[in-house]
Amino acid sequence: MDVNQAIARTLKEEGVEYLFGFPSNPLFDTGAAEEEGIRTIITRQERTAVHMADAVGRLSSGDRVGAFACQHGPGTENSFGGVAQAYGESAPIVAIPAGYDEAKTDVDPKFNSLVNYQHVSKSCEQLTKPDAVGETMRRAFSAARNGRPRPAVVEVPKDVFYTDLSEEFEYHPTSSNRTGPDPNGVEEVADVLLEAENPVIFAGQGVHYAEAWDELRELAETLEAPVATSLNGKSAFPEDHPLSLGAASKSEPGQLAHFMRETDVLFGVGCSFTETAYGLTVPDGPTIVHSTLDSTDIDKDVESDYSLVGDAKLTLDALVGSIDAQVDDSRGRFDDVVGEIEDAREGWLEEWRPKLTSGETPINPYRVIHELTNVLEAEDTIITHDAGNPRDFLAPFWESTEPLSYIGWGKTTQLGYGLGLAMGAKLLHPDKHCINLMGDGAIGMTGLDFETAAREEIPILTIHLNNYEMASYDTPFSGDFADVGEALGGYGERVE
Repeated sequence: MDVNQAIARTLKEEGVEYLFGFPSNPLFDTGAAEEEGIRTIITRQERTAVHMADAVGRLSSGDRVGAFACQHGPGTENSFGGVAQAYGESAPIVAIPAGYDEAKTDVDPKFNSLVNYQHVSKSCEQLTKPDAVGETMRRAFSAARNGRPRPAVVEVPKDVFYTDLSEEFEYHPTSSNRTGPDPNGVEEVADVLLEAENPVIFAGQGVHYAEAWDELRELAETLEAPVATSLNGKSAFPEDHPLSLGAASKSEPGQLAHFMRETDVLFGVGCSFTETAYGLTVPDGPTIVHSTLDSTDIDKDVESDYSLVGDAKLTLDALVGSIDAQVDDSRGRFDDVVGEIEDAREGWLEEWRPKLTSGETPINPYRVIHELTNVLEAEDTIITHDAGNPRDFLAPFWESTEPLSYIGWGKTTQLGYGLGLAMGAKLLHPDKHCINLMGDGAIGMTGLDFETAAREEIPILTIHLNNYEMASYDTPFSGDFADVGEALGGYGERVE
């Protein structure tokens, strides 16, 4: 068995179902991955393939790790943005880029993944010894699966791929583990939450990875406290629940803004509290409680008064247990809190209804979102957006009711991300309507990969909000992309 076949075997043993990428890479070229029963999907550009792998990891709560492979040189150069995006959004990926032959790996101007990918990956190695295949791949998958999920990179020089192992190859898949919070800290935080007059829970993507949706809901209902989410955490708490405040973003619901002004204790769980224009602006004044899996997030951007480090499910479960022991029945706050949420929401919606229901031509983009909410059942839909205005139109008004039904993002905001996310989502959930919204900038970046969806029979819906410019930049763009969609093998329709 050579290195190429051994890597394919490790992917199979690790439960990889899809290998996304772009040739030339021996995993594609020799059929090694296909021989192991792994479906290979070739995209029109490397970045979209990384985005599809990204979706696999995020929409399985990290249970499945997306795998990506590409050519040495140009392939690794083109892939960098996608891996950087996955790093910023905490998505578990194992990338296996080819490298130049070992003798040339450090010769200028050859692109060396080992050197260049270290700042956008959780682990980064170059495989040079055939008999180290197992331990190298095990480290990569362990890094992706454990702790904060992020990309792991294993670069394999071209000539090493075809080198034989000296002994029979056996591989055992990696495990994933959870770490729990300090019990003393849990008791302290429980007391803080119970003593708060206007507590607000802020849930991030860590709730999705921990699959802590039930525990989050139980804590909110026990405390009778409202819940907001980050954009990455949107759908971690059902937005049709009376305690929901919606998701924080560059545009956010009025009820969320209202409660951020009123809260005296803000409890962030499964979130990084990273300062970004596309997330929550943490208000000055309230007591901050920060619970996160990654200890480096504590006091990174937001100073916390109390902190818990551990898996969101274990943390929330421990908090619920502690609070339940102190709360006999209803705390008598529920109706007042729900009434305040409804009043704030209704006042905010009243301002926006004219745009949401506008009959103007060409169609107002808010009307597009309004029609989507009327036509689609949220529980049967997985939806995402691209950067800029599509995100800002969609995030406040789309109500997500089921976990992992909204793919939110916004740390690095690369245009063109949403198309690959929607395709990856459809592969995992063929029974769902998988939709991405793109603007003029995004469709110009990755729009030709709509052909990948047609060729690979991945029936997604792409909605292009076409206003013939890159909005807010006063940059005129042109193109009627309904015709392009048909030319690429799909269905296209223009709505005025």
